[in-house]
Amino acid sequence: MPLASNRESKWLRPEILLFIMAAAMPLSFGTWQALLNNFTIERAAFTGVEIGILQSLREIPGFLAFAVVFVLILMREQTLAVVSLMMLGIGTAVTGFFPSAVGLYATTILMSIGFHYYETVNQSLQLQWFDKANAAYNMGRMVAIGSFSSLIAFGVVWLMLDILNVSMEAVYLVSGGATVAIAVLCQLTFPNFPEKVTQHKKIILRKRYWLFYALQFLGGARRQIFVVFAGFLMVERFGFDAGAISVMFLANGALNMVCAPRIGRLIGKWGERRTLTVEYIGLVIIFLGYAVVQQPWIAVVLYILDHLFFSMAIAMKTYFQKIADPKDMAPTAGVSFTINHIAAVILPAVYGGLWIISPAAVFVTGAGLALVSLALARFVPLQPEAGNEVCWRSKSRVTDPLQ
Repeated sequence: MPLASNRESKWLRPEILLFIMAAAMPLSFGTWQALLNNFTIERAAFTGVEIGILQSLREIPGFLAFAVVFVLILMREQTLAVVSLMMLGIGTAVTGFFPSAVGLYATTILMSIGFHYYETVNQSLQLQWFDKANAAYNMGRMVAIGSFSSLIAFGVVWLMLDILNVSMEAVYLVSGGATVAIAVLCQLTFPNFPEKVTQHKKIILRKRYWLFYALQFLGGARRQIFVVFAGFLMVERFGFDAGAISVMFLANGALNMVCAPRIGRLIGKWGERRTLTVEYIGLVIIFLGYAVVQQPWIAVVLYILDHLFFSMAIAMKTYFQKIADPKDMAPTAGVSFTINHIAAVILPAVYGGLWIISPAAVFVTGAGLALVSLALARFVPLQPEAGNEVCWRSKSRVTDPLQ
């Protein structure tokens, strides 16, 4: 019995729970994302205007993520993470049964509440449960696990649609149901892990975190252009069907599965400032590429590289982990998600109108946002910590332009 108990305790650890939940989330969200453009165009006759409105509605729960601190008065973070996963799965499962503008808006909000509250609490738990020395690597492992799960989701989408000729409605139901089943299993299997540090149960805004807030705001604005319009470009301009989109997502997942842990190690080696600098320089080039691309294979390369660069955003999390009060992790995770989604609530609808006039202009503004992020990233200290949150001047800028 003691041997069995030791084996059980080896697996029932906080980081294992995080890894399992990281695998469960993309089964729903990856499928929802892979099918969205084709489903909305083919079933509900969406144009850029409707897809922009839908994406703006999807971001409202992210904008309200600061309210997570009030939910934590009623339940523990671990419990909220599992409940949020269930909501994500349910919202995805029922999406196919409401093929109208109003129906898709409603199911999107349900799915989005689960997704954003899970992501908020998950970020907080990562910062609390991963030690600082290995945080970037473990976060990279979580990205890799999520990418592997996405591979499964996209593979199933391709198999069911192109080989088995199953309807998109059935694909939504299967993928959402899988996430719900894993969430229930987590709730029944894992114990309630004790909190290392009791988190503040109120909204926290600190002046010394201003650079982190600014990077989050710009990251949210820039991410929306990728999430909403890069995929829409593939469908509208180049005529990709759902199967082709799934194959592209498969390539994304395979590359991230291999590269994300290595990027995590690289962040530990390079530091946050150099990593963010490389990320934003790459994004400027990629967005300008979107604006002028005429060949579908070049667009696919840009899309895959764009997705890969998102792994480098781990550096923003580890930067905050190093400068923050341990009690601020949960409330600041909610606040940072809200800041991240301020522009995200507005931009998709605005850009939906701009897209009709000039798709290229949408991506040029994305390059501009990446440039501003690059300028701010230069203020991240080489060795961030409490009391050293911002570096206004550094001799190393003269000797090493990336450092």
